[in-house]
Amino acid sequence: MSQDFATWLSGMLRQREMPQKELAQLIGVTPTAVNAWARGRAVPRYEKIQAVAAALGVAVEDAVSRRPPESDGTELSWVFQRAPEDGSRSGGNAAAYAFSADLDVLAREATQNSLDERCDEEQPVTTRLVLHELTENHLEDFLAALQWEVIERHLQKAADPSQKAGRVLADGLEEFRRTERLVLLRIDDYNARGLTGPEYGDGRFARVVRRTLDSGKEGSQGGSYGLGKAALWAASRFGLVLVNSTLSEQQEGRHERRMAGRLELPWHALDGEEYAGPAWFGTPDKGRENAARSWWSDRATAESLYLERSDSAPGTSFLVVGAYDGSGDTEELEEMHDKLALGVASNFWASMVGGELGGPLLRTTVSSWRNGKVVRSEQAIDPHRYEPARSRAVKAFLDGRTSAELTSREDVLQASVRLTLPARKGAATTGAPKTHDAVLLVAPTTEEEVKPDHISYMRATRMVVRSKRVGDLPLGHRPFQAVLLAGLATGRRTADALAAEQLLRTAEPPDHNDWRGTEDLTASYVRGARQHVLNFKRAAEQAVRELLKGQEEERDPDEGPQILRELLTIESPRKTRTQSFPVVHAVEGEVLASGAWHLRVTVKLPEKEDPWILAPVARFVVRSGGGIPVRWAGALVPERDCELTKSGNLRFRAGARRGVFKAMTDVSSHPVAADMSCVEVDVPRAKENPE
Repeated sequence: MSQDFATWLSGMLRQREMPQKELAQLIGVTPTAVNAWARGRAVPRYEKIQAVAAALGVAVEDAVSRRPPESDGTELSWVFQRAPEDGSRSGGNAAAYAFSADLDVLAREATQNSLDERCDEEQPVTTRLVLHELTENHLEDFLAALQWEVIERHLQKAADPSQKAGRVLADGLEEFRRTERLVLLRIDDYNARGLTGPEYGDGRFARVVRRTLDSGKEGSQGGSYGLGKAALWAASRFGLVLVNSTLSEQQEGRHERRMAGRLELPWHALDGEEYAGPAWFGTPDKGRENAARSWWSDRATAESLYLERSDSAPGTSFLVVGAYDGSGDTEELEEMHDKLALGVASNFWASMVGGELGGPLLRTTVSSWRNGKVVRSEQAIDPHRYEPARSRAVKAFLDGRTSAELTSREDVLQASVRLTLPARKGAATTGAPKTHDAVLLVAPTTEEEVKPDHISYMRATRMVVRSKRVGDLPLGHRPFQAVLLAGLATGRRTADALAAEQLLRTAEPPDHNDWRGTEDLTASYVRGARQHVLNFKRAAEQAVRELLKGQEEERDPDEGPQILRELLTIESPRKTRTQSFPVVHAVEGEVLASGAWHLRVTVKLPEKEDPWILAPVARFVVRSGGGIPVRWAGALVPERDCELTKSGNLRFRAGARRGVFKAMTDVSSHPVAADMSCVEVDVPRAKENPE
């Protein structure tokens, strides 16, 4: 709700640091009149409200609606929390180390948080993961909007190699200086509640931006430790995340572009001042010492920070600045794109399946950009592509088309698995449900499917809690995939389903990857609760075995069971194929007005202690035979992990796994016009010795 005029005026005078007497002089009234307005004893007429708005430099609509004005980039600053006077220090936010800085983990935690905040229960949450690599002018403009020169001074002092957090920061700064590129990862959700709530009091905004280990979630929601959001900061080389939220309910009379930033650093000292570590980006709060408020941004500032949202649907956009894969598995933009898509698909395929009796809970896309140009267009995650058998099983359940026996490969078996519900400590047991019947689905699959004969556990939003192989299966059984739907994932909102949700939620550890004994479970339930959970999982696996009895795979009677055929099959040994020479990983290009191809080439390099020295060549592709070579116009331009040799070749840094260079073709050597051609690049080894 919007504020009353007195509260609004007092807040604006404080933020503008304007005395009541000065405002009275500017609008031609007595100081007593302004004091009466500020204390709520009187409300000015419309023409005086117009004068007040002009004197304070805000829009008349903001004054009439009693809402804070939009802020542009000139009003923003970084506010760093000063260290406590008792000398205590923090080596970083421990919550950020509860998860590995892995893109798969980030995709899982961020998507779970979005599902937990679904606004309209009749519609799915839409999430969009957008990677954007910035270099050159695009990078400079973004850093200016971010006020990087302020951040960098603190980063340099916090990058203490003797501390874990410091080593990560030092490595991030070195990588940034060496490559002169920055990867942004924006995670948008729509049809979510957004960061509602007051600036400092209890609410979603404070729990996400200001607090640590404060979940505030209840009931069936996935998170319960307040740790999932930390995966966002852990995925940044600098511990830096910006947010832009469209609220599902108004705050201070506004709901669009509530923006803020948080930087997570360890203790450090700068210019004789000690800092605790955390910092916030926003408008300095004149009413509080050493504090910054979120701001209601104008469109231009949101765009300059790559945070403008595509529509007015409620939800939040998180921008991870300096995004990277801490596992070291991926470095290039295209690889990060693929890993994010796989991370969402492997954890939320069931959430994205819809049927006749229930639609999908989630829709997700992934796209990649470089300096404002599309590298990988928006890719919608199709669960049936990543998990065909299991997705078919969930769809059959949602359509009400499961069966009691397998007559074809398209059939899906359904059975019940009993979960005994222990009593909660301190809760009344009269009338409380004693058991819950979960739904088990078994779908036949092919031997070619990766990791067959597994069972996936899930509840609530149908996020995969765990997937494990079922042991002690009947001899000659059909290959299968199984799904166990518990709690609200059964589609029922009965008392037993809600009780099962509570139980299994407390049985999940912080990374939500199993149902087992936890401290929360022991503290919340009477003795024996852990055993009930373990028995439930064992019963699910036994139910799978029972369903498979008599469902052996059809085969030639002379061939014997599949398991024996596999044991008796003798195959010739195959040598593992490894990449032993550099290859072109990606080529991006455009035809310039001059008629030349301008290319950006990424080279994938095998492990090698010595530098690779390569002589890139370009060819125009023809219908038959080899390509027609064309010359380069001028020297090749090294961009990443390579340099130009005296003879014009490229020397790639020793130990580098990727290298990037730019080049332009010589128009005079083109056999046809560039806009009527396709071009390919090869990277043969150069005929020279390393210098």
